[in-house]
Amino acid sequence: MRQVYLDHMAAMPVRQEALDAMLPYFREHFGNPLSLHDYGEAPREALEKARAQVARLIGAQEREVYFTSSGSEANNLALKGVMFQNAKQGKHVVVSQIEHHSILNSALTLQKLGYDATFVPVDQHGLVDPEQVAAAVRDDTILVSVIHASNEVGTIQPIAEIARQVKSKKKGVLVHTDAIQTAGTIPVNVDELGVDLLSLAGNAFYGPKGAAALYIRRGTRIMPLIDGGIQEGGRRGGTEDVPAIVGLGIAAELAQQEMPQRMAHLSALRDQLIAGLTAIDRVYLTGHPTARLPGLVSVVVEYVEGEAMLLLLNMNGIAASSGSTCTSRALKASHVLTALGLDAALAQGSLVFSLGMDNSHEDVAYVLQVFPPIVERLRAMSPLYKKS
Repeated sequence: MRQVYLDHMAAMPVRQEALDAMLPYFREHFGNPLSLHDYGEAPREALEKARAQVARLIGAQEREVYFTSSGSEANNLALKGVMFQNAKQGKHVVVSQIEHHSILNSALTLQKLGYDATFVPVDQHGLVDPEQVAAAVRDDTILVSVIHASNEVGTIQPIAEIARQVKSKKKGVLVHTDAIQTAGTIPVNVDELGVDLLSLAGNAFYGPKGAAALYIRRGTRIMPLIDGGIQEGGRRGGTEDVPAIVGLGIAAELAQQEMPQRMAHLSALRDQLIAGLTAIDRVYLTGHPTARLPGLVSVVVEYVEGEAMLLLLNMNGIAASSGSTCTSRALKASHVLTALGLDAALAQGSLVFSLGMDNSHEDVAYVLQVFPPIVERLRAMSPLYKKS
């Protein structure tokens, strides 16, 4: 049976170059980067080399990059760290309705602690309106956080325009973007975006899990969430995972070098898959038709549940997902799809195919061969389809 992996948003294989670079730091160069003796020298140099590699990927200064254990931790640090540190100046945060759960749940936690949050809606394509974001800014607003691109529908947000309008509305308000699905995938530059904080994660561009980073523009006041030593400039206590961070740095460097080729390859596969899937009766593309990630195809299939489709796809050697990996096992309608205006029943029929560099046009052709009979089989068992 042909095996086709189309769930790269959930996990990617680590690039061999990154893995090879990581291995010496498990045993040969195992020292602590903070140690003053010789054993700490190589790990310390590797840490700073990776910091420079990540900084170049996003157009930042090296001293503005702080390593974390995951994108979710980076998002939590951005929201809670900024709001806690600046509580005397204001307690209001603005986020969009289609944020990753690490942002949405952080905002909800802040509300429980006496802060206030505004959740800005999106249009039917999942686009955030910069004017609506700016309109939500108040005198006590400290932070605005809007995801750069959704990992469920792939819509790329106009972050630069959002930042411009927000900062025009209120001087001093900070802007954060969750760029975990864009950094290393499409060109990302913190100055061009106009953001003060930006989250990224290595596992989104062929780096290892457990290594991520938060860009914090110089001069931004933020409180650590993990108290400890002076690691990461005192902003994140705990000994750094040097092997994983080394892998993150190599993956960032490769992503920067290969980005044009990757984007062209993934866009071609994406367009082929979209054309084939939407040719099936009552299969609808979700997200923006053009302003979307190069390797993500998200659809909803009327009268069929996503879980059933995933199981039958898996039986045919095809791995995909239904909505976000963080919520797919909850068997609930995606908050992103409901924010787009889809009713809960249709949202339950969501599928997300996320392509990678290892995929081919033959893989897409195989999916388009296997998928229509699956839809037909499941619809034959649906009483709603028979009545329509």
